[in-house]
Amino acid sequence: MSPANNNWKAIAPILLGALGLIGYFYWDTFSEMTGTWWRSQTYTHGFVVPIISAWLIWQKRALFSRMAPAPAFWPVLIVAAFTFIWLIGELTAINALTQFSLIAIVVFSALAILGSAISKELAFPLGFLFFAVPIGDFLLPNLMEWTADFTVSALRLSNIPVYREGQSFVIPSGHWSVVEACSGIRYMIASVTVGTLYAYLTYTSLRRRLTFVLISFLVPLIANWLRAYLIVMLGHLSGNKLAVGVDHLIYGWIFFGVVIAIMFAIGMRWSEPLPIYTSDSALPSKATFEYRHLWLVVIVLAITIIGGPVAENALRRSSNNTDLTITSPAEAGGWLLSQSPTGWKPRFVNPSSEYQAAFNKGDQTVGVYVAYYRNQNYGHKLVASTNVLVMSDDPDWQNVTAGKTNVEFDNVNQEVRTAELLNRSTGNVERYVAWRWYRINGQITASDIKAKLLTALSILSGRGDDGAAIVLYAPKSESSQSLPIFARDAIPQIHRALDEIAGK
Repeated sequence: MSPANNNWKAIAPILLGALGLIGYFYWDTFSEMTGTWWRSQTYTHGFVVPIISAWLIWQKRALFSRMAPAPAFWPVLIVAAFTFIWLIGELTAINALTQFSLIAIVVFSALAILGSAISKELAFPLGFLFFAVPIGDFLLPNLMEWTADFTVSALRLSNIPVYREGQSFVIPSGHWSVVEACSGIRYMIASVTVGTLYAYLTYTSLRRRLTFVLISFLVPLIANWLRAYLIVMLGHLSGNKLAVGVDHLIYGWIFFGVVIAIMFAIGMRWSEPLPIYTSDSALPSKATFEYRHLWLVVIVLAITIIGGPVAENALRRSSNNTDLTITSPAEAGGWLLSQSPTGWKPRFVNPSSEYQAAFNKGDQTVGVYVAYYRNQNYGHKLVASTNVLVMSDDPDWQNVTAGKTNVEFDNVNQEVRTAELLNRSTGNVERYVAWRWYRINGQITASDIKAKLLTALSILSGRGDDGAAIVLYAPKSESSQSLPIFARDAIPQIHRALDEIAGK
């Protein structure tokens, strides 16, 4: 019996045991990830990614049979780092962070048990597993804006007059909007996933591989811009008889398929012969290990894997389970409770408590909305892509601009997000300006990322995960005066009230 085969007999059960341990303690993360594959057409490819990864490993079985696994300690340190990142993601309910960390824990746990020599050969097959992580939605706002920019510019170059507000625009033949389905995110994720696999199987040069992966990112980006422009033109020239319903998505996929096929056909011209692995193509590795070293790696690895979920459970048990109710104050900084200037309400999902009110001072009226979150989880969290001022498919309201500004309250200049909202439901166009920010443990931020970090630090320090989103809004015609004055006069009182609730 060769040393390589002898090592495999000792290592294989340990490797399977480590994967089983990860599956048991991180089952909820696995379940959420596969649930996303099932629910979202954008990430359905996740079901085949592990199969492809297993096939890539199987293709090298002859090589691996002649190599002796020898456990290494360095990957355990990376597992520890990603276990901590997973913990942060779990505490702050960031799916992308927990799921990416989970794949990293699986990959580097396998590398720790198999050792450095085999790790080099497994780098791509295991690295390909990261394409199973449902990540990419953060690109949606930019992709939608770029698509709208290109489409509007191309229409104007085609001598078609265009009036644009936000991601919506009007041409003589009708009204168009760039929504999530028009962003091209599905095309891009599919192209990069398949393009990366294609580059690995077609080229041996790292430069050619990276070049093709870059092309597989850029081609669907530009192709989606052209697709959007051509669909609008098709609808315009046909009197809105073609490409105006579900069929415009079908035309889009046909166009995308043709573009990608051309891209792969061109890429094949520079293909390189790949190595063929046989039972004689590799000499046996001289790598051996002492069982004492093996068990040291295995024990430390197991403790590291278990540590994340155990710490998460301990921190959850220390959470504040007190029920809370926020009510509108009758007066805030000299502003009196009054009738709301509009029937609009921000869309925040499952807050622990919320209130909406309007305050009046002289001839100025400002609306206030507060969404408060405690004991957050994946369906109930302060910072989420589903917590928005206006849904993209809202029939009456539209968010036409977004930006940031500095506002003085609590005697400090603070950055807040701004938005201009358009209301067509009344028959007359009404415009409102909204300001939005987060308050977490007395700290204010307009950044989603900083809000998540502040929440994580608060939990790790034992102060819980309480946080609030605060929105001010007023008619655009008076907002330049009313919003700054209200922020200066009334917001400190509202902040103090939120801090008192957090301490209960």
